[in-house]
Amino acid sequence: MNRLFALSLIVFAFSASAATPVPKSEAPGKVIARWPAEVKEIKYPSKADNTDQPAMYFAPASKEKKPLLVTLHSWSADYKQTSQTPYAEWCIDHGWAFIHPNFRGPNNKPDACGSELVVQDILSAVDYARKESNIDPQRIYLVGASGGGYATLLMAGRAPNLWAACSAWVPISDIQAWYEQSARKKQKYAKDIELACGGVPTPGTPAGDEAKKRSALTYLAQAKNLKVSINAGIHDGHTGSVPISQTLLAYNVLAAPKDRLTEDEIAYFVEKEKVPPSVKDVVPTDPHHGTKKVLFRRESNNVRVTIFEGTHEGLPEPALHWLMEQKKK
Repeated sequence: MNRLFALSLIVFAFSASAATPVPKSEAPGKVIARWPAEVKEIKYPSKADNTDQPAMYFAPASKEKKPLLVTLHSWSADYKQTSQTPYAEWCIDHGWAFIHPNFRGPNNKPDACGSELVVQDILSAVDYARKESNIDPQRIYLVGASGGGYATLLMAGRAPNLWAACSAWVPISDIQAWYEQSARKKQKYAKDIELACGGVPTPGTPAGDEAKKRSALTYLAQAKNLKVSINAGIHDGHTGSVPISQTLLAYNVLAAPKDRLTEDEIAYFVEKEKVPPSVKDVVPTDPHHGTKKVLFRRESNNVRVTIFEGTHEGLPEPALHWLMEQKKK
């Protein structure tokens, strides 16, 4: 039985607050506990600073061209985050290559959180996979949730010609706005952003400039020719840590003007935890969502936004089925 199908009724939540505890790193090439045995811990050279960076990696033995799935860990996690294992299992079952890089670990220091090191680490992870295996350049996919969703949107804008498609779940798109949202709730992410940006990211200050430089919204318009799916649970920001305005504003950047959501509609989504009455889009039935019913979906140009019945979580099954249907033009 396909392992992902067997798990299809399980919700795989991606926490932005902490990585699942795992044992200390084992020697390169060895299995990491709670990851499939086929997936190995490796190190690859990063062109950012000529350092060796860790990742979890799998490639099937076949010499035929194969898709590559790059998965990105959440805000406070690292490359050993075990909530990524459903993606690895899919790749094992479907003959895809898989890599899950560290990209400098938790987003609480200047080297992490959308830095140039982060960007080059992720690009170098792709280079490593392409060197080690016969990767189909038309089918290189990127997915992440929470902080991984943020990094997915960032990389969509920073390297739009590389990916066949990008799937972002409950993402942060504007670092400065998320700082303010987190500070109001007294969440630790505000302090993380201060540590990454060098202080309170007030607009017009050096820290504010850093926040803008590290924000996905700064680059996202460059991804207009790229297939992008952006997804959020309707209750995120209430029972989760990232208000869904972060998702909806990212959608607006990539959507045609006539298809964008208004400020009032976005505010209604966020405050009421409901779809605004003014939004008349036909709601599709998506069997891959299981009990996480799609409440709102809109497609425009190459972007699709989905708001589902859920909180701060990523859903591997709908993400993977959507990615599988995409191929680079």
